[in-house]
Amino acid sequence: QVQLVESGGGLVQSGGSLRLSCAASGSIFTLSTVGWYRQAPGQQRELVAEITRGGSRKYADSVKGRFTISRDNAKNTVSLQMNSLKPEDTAVYYCGLKFLNLKDYWGQGTQVTVSS
Repeated sequence: QVQLVESGGGLVQSGGSLRLSCAASGSIFTLSTVGWYRQAPGQQRELVAEITRGGSRKYADSVKGRFTISRDNAKNTVSLQMNSLKPEDTAVYYCGLKFLNLKDYWGQGTQVTVSS
């Protein structure tokens, strides 16, 4: 069983920074693609950034150049450094883990609110 626990959300002013972290339990982290997704009210959940087990990164166009995803396989953690935050970044952010295209796991979500 895999559990994902996010931390680091909060309220920040436009232009500010936040760092989200996600800790995973279990033994499949190093075999998995992990990423961050977000869902704003009335919107579908969307990919923000993901990183494969080999270290390849993918970002949504809206966050390129502002957000950086990283992973630490020794600690089973994935982080998202968010800089130059905008009000449109306001959403619940979810940590997600994809295990070999067999099963997806999700964290409980953490709220990020960017005030203008």
